[in-house]
Amino acid sequence: MQIKDVTNYIEQLAPLSYAEDFDNVGLLIGNYTTKVTGVLVTLDTLEETVDEAIANNCNLIVSFHPIVFSGLKKINGNNYVERVVLKAIQHNIAIYATHTALDNVNNGVSAKMGEVLGLENMKTLIPKKGIIKKLTTYVPFAEATNLREKLFEAGAGSIGNYDNCSFNVEGKGSYRGNENSNPTVGKKGKLMFEEETCITVTFDSYLEGKILSALFKNHPYEEVAYEVITLDNQNQHIGMGMIGELSSPMNEKDFLLFVKETFKTGCVRHSELLDKPIKKVAVLGGSGSFAIKNALRAGADAYISADFKYHEFFKAEKNILLTDVGHYESEQFTKNLLVDYLNKNFSTFAIILSEKSTNPIYYI
Repeated sequence: MQIKDVTNYIEQLAPLSYAEDFDNVGLLIGNYTTKVTGVLVTLDTLEETVDEAIANNCNLIVSFHPIVFSGLKKINGNNYVERVVLKAIQHNIAIYATHTALDNVNNGVSAKMGEVLGLENMKTLIPKKGIIKKLTTYVPFAEATNLREKLFEAGAGSIGNYDNCSFNVEGKGSYRGNENSNPTVGKKGKLMFEEETCITVTFDSYLEGKILSALFKNHPYEEVAYEVITLDNQNQHIGMGMIGELSSPMNEKDFLLFVKETFKTGCVRHSELLDKPIKKVAVLGGSGSFAIKNALRAGADAYISADFKYHEFFKAEKNILLTDVGHYESEQFTKNLLVDYLNKNFSTFAIILSEKSTNPIYYI
């Protein structure tokens, strides 16, 4: 197996196109064609993480957070980022990061938080825009069924719980080829009219290359008439955060103690207690203060995330219990998610869960 086999499989779960624009995801260090001896899965990549990979004969580190986030102008070992990069390169260890690509999938970071809390009926808290595309093409009526099926096979036409979705309109197309043309139907220089079907399908943006390849391979015309546009529609199954319900309501103090135990945190910071039961809970891994308004709008009784600043607790406005469990603590189960996913497909080399805690915050 090569590194690209592992990363391609990860990207079936968390396509890189789902990552936020500010992020740095994908293969940060290494070569896709390198043969894999073992994979170490971690939340962060530190020097001791690279040492752990070396000790376990792992030449690929799959990390949630990217060790290289902004541009490096020098690699002299003057800080922990440069030292990690140097050590990884010296020992031929590749580093791959998923970060917000995995944040934005509906079975990713936040869904794992919801799972360990036992939330039911989970839905995406902030559906993502700009990742649904629409293809429109025109094909001779007799060829429409075959082309439509090939587009479906490539992943087009899947909408939520439905697949093979398309819209089709029959009409008449016209064309005239010049002296350099080689028309499939008709003769060059002659105006032609052909009974055609207009096929429209939607697809996830990360599938565009595959969809267009299927279109060009299976369309009979020398010049394929088609349009691809990006829709402003939200994808209800992709986006940041999740919201669900506890199986039974809990009073606020019991809920906070339950959260503290579940996330194994030394401290839970929270907003004012409101003396009302907690049933509907929103969650978002990592720094989630930007989604407080979304949790309120969704009617959550409590919102669990991390890195809330002082003034952000005022945003609760006596309508929600804001609960800060810590950045590391909110994302800690991501490692298990990735290990379980990789173990389903790879058995010829070890998939190892890092035993090192990379949490830089301690409590007294």
